[in-house]
Amino acid sequence: MSELKIRMPDAWPEANKKGIGQIVRSSGDKGLIVGVRLEAYELYPDDRGYFLEVARIGQGLAGGFPPGTTQVSTALSYAGTIKAFHYHREQTDFWVPVMGVFQVGLVDLREDSPTFRQRNTIYCGGLKPMQVLIPPGVGHGYKVVSPESGMLVYVTDRHYNPADEGRIAYNHPAIGYDWETQHK
Repeated sequence: MSELKIRMPDAWPEANKKGIGQIVRSSGDKGLIVGVRLEAYELYPDDRGYFLEVARIGQGLAGGFPPGTTQVSTALSYAGTIKAFHYHREQTDFWVPVMGVFQVGLVDLREDSPTFRQRNTIYCGGLKPMQVLIPPGVGHGYKVVSPESGMLVYVTDRHYNPADEGRIAYNHPAIGYDWETQHK
């Protein structure tokens, strides 16, 4: 397997025009960054609340994650919080927003990818239950756009390794991602 070639936004010849890129709603949408996968998940509500299944070992989008190194974590973020951007050279992320509504921002940093520099936006969470698989080399982050806090459960195919994670400012001018409410 060849080494992943990531080109940081500082080395891009010109900046992306400010915007949110392609809004995607399913894995079949045109314009989805190569390797990113989406799948709806089902909620099972009743008069006590609801149940949702985050993942099954060996099945679904995270089905290939090795049991010995898979890590499951969660993050609670207050309404309006932006956590962006970061990327991994080796780790694959599997996100399941389980509470609130998230604006997930993605940007392809892989120099050899046919979707290099492309941006995607995925709106998901309580109103649109969606799992998101994010491959290595794709910058990712989110903003909680619901009035209530958001909770993200995320599963990774390897244990946390700070040496594998890179960070880019949420407002980096070359990415040009617009985190402002779009009113669209």
